[in-house]
Amino acid sequence: MFSSIASHAFSALVSSIVIWGRRARDSETIQNVSVWVNAALDAAGVPEEDLPSIASLSYTLLIVVGSIICYVIHWRRRRQLMGLLAEAEARLRYLNEKLLTPDSSKPVRVFMDGAFDCLHYGHMNAFRLARSLGTHLIVGVNSDESITACKGAPLMNDDERLTMVSACKFVDEVVPNCPYVMSKEYLDYVIENYNIDYVVHGDDPCIVDGKDVYAEAKRSGKFRTIPRTDGVSTTDIVGRMLIMTKEHHLHRSLSDVSISSGSNRKDTIERLGQQSKFLTTSRMLQLFSANVKAPTKGMHVVYIDGAWDLFHPGHVAILKAARARGDYLIVGIHGDAVVNSVKGMNLPLMNLHERVLSVLGCQYVNDVLIDAPYEISEEMIETLHISEVVRGSIADNAASTHDMDIRYRQAMNAGIFSVIESTSDFRISNVIQRIQRNHETFQAKFERKRVAEQQYYREKQNNFNSCA
Repeated sequence: MFSSIASHAFSALVSSIVIWGRRARDSETIQNVSVWVNAALDAAGVPEEDLPSIASLSYTLLIVVGSIICYVIHWRRRRQLMGLLAEAEARLRYLNEKLLTPDSSKPVRVFMDGAFDCLHYGHMNAFRLARSLGTHLIVGVNSDESITACKGAPLMNDDERLTMVSACKFVDEVVPNCPYVMSKEYLDYVIENYNIDYVVHGDDPCIVDGKDVYAEAKRSGKFRTIPRTDGVSTTDIVGRMLIMTKEHHLHRSLSDVSISSGSNRKDTIERLGQQSKFLTTSRMLQLFSANVKAPTKGMHVVYIDGAWDLFHPGHVAILKAARARGDYLIVGIHGDAVVNSVKGMNLPLMNLHERVLSVLGCQYVNDVLIDAPYEISEEMIETLHISEVVRGSIADNAASTHDMDIRYRQAMNAGIFSVIESTSDFRISNVIQRIQRNHETFQAKFERKRVAEQQYYREKQNNFNSCA
């Protein structure tokens, strides 16, 4: 029956085209167009017998115009559908954050675990999303031993990863030495001892030896998922550092580095040196800036600036010390061009927006100054109501005395500049050196993870296309 209806509809369409074509052929406009077209073709040397007739020209024009109209209608409809899909996805993400909004009279405790190696703003956003499902977030940090057994040694050790997770403002409590694969016994232990209501993980699969790491949590009915933060991963960050081989020195540009392994080495550099795929939106900045308030009159406002590249335990230590000196801490974050001019080569590893989110996620920071000026001016001190400008005794790059005099001149003249003791000697070079010492191991690990992530994003894009 359907084929019969379709056949009748097609026949009706063809009949309409024929009728419209005859009407067009008889119209004065088409006849004038035909005369003009034939005159132009004749002038171009087309033989008279090959010139189009009024009938053929009218049908051709009708088909062309009809095709354009159909394309425009389809294009507009597709744009409308894509817009509706984008709105639906934004709404879904918002609802995911607000899902299971707890009753303020009853605390809802959420548990989330992971390796959190080279903690970045993607991890911090996962903490933020997980905490939005309850009132209290407990984060389990996998032990070095369990991570090594399941997917190879992490870049940072237990203490370093615990330091980073504990410093995140979205985390309320930290549980050390968690197993990478959650057994029923361990799940029962966590739920009972920490009064857990929900166990949370990202929506990307977590499979070890063919088994779902969170199978027991799912069976218990307490498992919840949160959307993964696209455009960033530890794999991506390690990839950016892999180009910093033993041939690289901290103040040499990439163009100065000799390529000893031929075209394969060049291809690797081109692939690993790609720009960040993370798209920073005002909404993401707003979410990370939640509860940021301006300093009130009489507060001792401390200011500290820097690159804050690859946010690490050394940064956490100096920010904690700086915050302890006053009531309010503003952190200046230098732009990409400034950082590169000071540190050289392919630094910063993370762009300005990535570094801003990482610093905003730290519990010791009250506010940030985005794209902060390298030289602190008198007007800047007055505008931000800065009471004290500080710098750590250890930094990722050693500044010269002349550079220090220029950079902090106004603060020194005002008598508000201090160098505070750094309680950690951790630097970005520590991580880079660890990769250099085990370059082949991390290269192989990076390639495996890169393939898995590409498959994840392909499947996600296919799902998106099928919905469109």
